[in-house]
Amino acid sequence: VLRATTAGRIISTNNSPDVPFDQSINPYQGCEHGCVYCYARPTHSYLDLSPGLDFETQIFYKPNAATQLLAAWEKKSYECKPITIGANTDPYQPAERIHTITRQLLEQFLECRHPVTLITKSSLVVRDLDLLAELARHNLCSVAISIPTLDDGLKRVMEPRIPSAASRLKALQQLAENGIPTSALVAPIIPAINDNEIEAILEAVAAAGVRQAHYIFLRLPHELVDIVSSWLEQHFPDRRERVLSLVRQASGGRNYNSRFGARQTGRGAYADMIATRFRTASRKLGLTSGSYAQPLDCSQFRRPGQQQLGLDL
Repeated sequence: VLRATTAGRIISTNNSPDVPFDQSINPYQGCEHGCVYCYARPTHSYLDLSPGLDFETQIFYKPNAATQLLAAWEKKSYECKPITIGANTDPYQPAERIHTITRQLLEQFLECRHPVTLITKSSLVVRDLDLLAELARHNLCSVAISIPTLDDGLKRVMEPRIPSAASRLKALQQLAENGIPTSALVAPIIPAINDNEIEAILEAVAAAGVRQAHYIFLRLPHELVDIVSSWLEQHFPDRRERVLSLVRQASGGRNYNSRFGARQTGRGAYADMIATRFRTASRKLGLTSGSYAQPLDCSQFRRPGQQQLGLDL
């Protein structure tokens, strides 16, 4: 079920030291992709909906997103900083084919020369190659695509309505070939489920032309621990306790450690081993592991309605 919701303020802000952006936009609430591990699931509880099935089937889109973005940029108090689209729910989920909210936003980013970073799990991002390539020509965009597994069988049960890894690898290659700064996210790394694939995934993304790669350790905030636990019981009953035990080991004995600096990568012996493997494989493949939100140019920004004479569109 797709429902329109009127966006009041479209730009969200944060001051988290371990999040590589200050501003973000989520064109959609809820996500049809159905990734069992999605840390955004609990946000549906604020809408009096379940973080389980409702999160996947009750999708809210923001038809006035582009209008609200321009209104925010018109304010004299607005300070231009890169904006990330897709920090919470995927901006290229199936609803985007119908409503094109993300594309409408990108058109405004290009018009106003505002830097933007996209995070997605979908190959649909290549639909917007025209806009992204032009933004990249002005050093105004980067794209990160998440690939947590190359195993089609695991993908079907872990992220059932997402394009295949092969499709996402092809998208990364197309982006790179068009001069768009790209990163690969191995996210999330789930202990005893996909941690054995780290090196293979990095080899695949490097072969696709990617030069940056990053990872995020499984996070289980709020209701997500019960959702993932039930999923493990259904699909991997022999590994359920092992997975949850390793998550707790990496989270200071808890299911989720919300502390800055720990929640993305974990702490402890197991987390250190993952970090070492990722770093070693990346180095061998010539991949850097800086922020997936790559440095972009804020100096070109012009507020909506500003004189545009002499600017090369």
